[in-house]
Amino acid sequence: MTNCGRDDDGGVVVSTPVQDPGRWRPAFDRPALVALLLGLAGVGYRLVLTLLTLPASNSDEATFGLAAMHIAAGRDRPVFLYGQRYMGVLESYLAAPLIGLAGPSWPVLRLPLLVLYALFLWLMYRLTRRLCSPWFAVLVVGVLALGSERVVRDQLTVVGGRPEVKPAVVAMLLIAVALAERRVRHRWLATGLFGLLAGAALWSDWLIVPYLVAAGLLLVWAAPRDLVGWPGVLLVAGFLLGVSPMVKDNLVAPDGQDSLSVFREISTKAGPVPPWSERLRGGLLEGVPLASGLCPMDGCARWQQWFGLLYPVLLVAAALLAVVAYRRAGHRADRVRAVAQLALVAGAGLTLLAYVRSPLAATDPLANSRYLSVLQISLPAVLWPLWLAATRVRRGAAGAAGRPGRDGAAAARRLGGAVATVALLVLTGTAVAATGRFVADAGSLRAEERQARELADAVRGAGLREVYGDYWTCNRLIFNTGEAVVCGVLDGNLTPGQNRYPAYWKRVGRADRPGYVLAVGSSAERGLRRLLGDRADAAVVSEVGGYRVYHPEAAVRPWR
Repeated sequence: MTNCGRDDDGGVVVSTPVQDPGRWRPAFDRPALVALLLGLAGVGYRLVLTLLTLPASNSDEATFGLAAMHIAAGRDRPVFLYGQRYMGVLESYLAAPLIGLAGPSWPVLRLPLLVLYALFLWLMYRLTRRLCSPWFAVLVVGVLALGSERVVRDQLTVVGGRPEVKPAVVAMLLIAVALAERRVRHRWLATGLFGLLAGAALWSDWLIVPYLVAAGLLLVWAAPRDLVGWPGVLLVAGFLLGVSPMVKDNLVAPDGQDSLSVFREISTKAGPVPPWSERLRGGLLEGVPLASGLCPMDGCARWQQWFGLLYPVLLVAAALLAVVAYRRAGHRADRVRAVAQLALVAGAGLTLLAYVRSPLAATDPLANSRYLSVLQISLPAVLWPLWLAATRVRRGAAGAAGRPGRDGAAAARRLGGAVATVALLVLTGTAVAATGRFVADAGSLRAEERQARELADAVRGAGLREVYGDYWTCNRLIFNTGEAVVCGVLDGNLTPGQNRYPAYWKRVGRADRPGYVLAVGSSAERGLRRLLGDRADAAVVSEVGGYRVYHPEAAVRPWR
């Protein structure tokens, strides 16, 4: 069989008890137990990182934190991220109750994402075991338990979309497969949940659309009868409920400010478009290995780029295996699993195609590889050809032994199995090395986070409540002080910058004597010192972590 193997067990750690005369003992499901231990290690690793605020915070994440603070206090009910009317703020709503109880802090803000990661890991195990085999599901969990800085940043930092849409899609695929295999008692509730997850994922992050399309087509093929009558009504109702915040906001948005118009404007900004060769190079050789956790944040060495070259080959191989399995399937359940695997291939292929069409794949692949983090959903399909070749070569070679004319085929199988085994080992080893590199660099990242908090303490200690600063300082400073200090964003020319929340800018603008928090030697600091002249040194009240805090005797607002 070329498709994933059948596994009727749902993946419970303890299976049927074994009874001996005079003694009772449980029989452990070994793959599930090993997967549980690996999963706990992955969650524990990320819990430590969460408590240490690793990776370091930034102002984008702080904006989600400020939205959570406003939600918790009942001051606002945002639908999209402040100043970015296409990125849903579901993560802010998840964190709001915790912030309301414990107050604003980075670990509290990130804790819901840790729960989402644990849920994603469990769902991935269930999906891989259902579509493939128990021990292959263990391998997938093991790879997902590792975490380079790029991978962990996408999983644990509150920057919108990716942590919540991945478990949503995996749950949708499991629902579709369960409906097709007639393993669902309340089918109408399952279809309603499918629609709700799809709508919420679409509101949260539009980058998940390729996977939503793939999951939707799987549902249409696998359970067409569940799309009529009340189950179909609940499917549509669930979707509308999930996407309703976005719909409501777009209905009242000013012309050109609806999410579709904003997203289209961002996606079609004028500028030179790099050739396909550069975009493919950035997408495959940098983006895929980075998103897969094989490289550090500063880029992939040449020896780490091999997986990017292999990735499209594995997608094609997985698609061919699924097609062959579908044609050979004797039971509907086998056909369902083959089509589900094709859905995983289609989701990854469409996501990768959309990414390499963008100029960002070539111009800044290191920063924008985060858009490929959803490819983790397709990990079972991508690695399955390697696993199949590595584990079944001996069986194929043994079956061919002693048969005339089969020696060459057996040798080819052994060679292919050896290559596949090496590829899996190198993949795992590279991911372990990238994880180790992140852990080794944790000290410098902790120092950066500590300096940001010391800066916030220095600003408060100086008695400042309204300050100006650059984009990467302002909202982080506001969140670190729990809004005790508000900050207006200036660009390098000391003119208004990207102020996501206009109320902060207005409050600083009304201050009679605002402060300035500027990086030492930056163009903004040089401009401020020119304007202050001989009073520049006297206006400095603190210098922390590469920043100077100024408090001039009179406001300096050259843009007025």
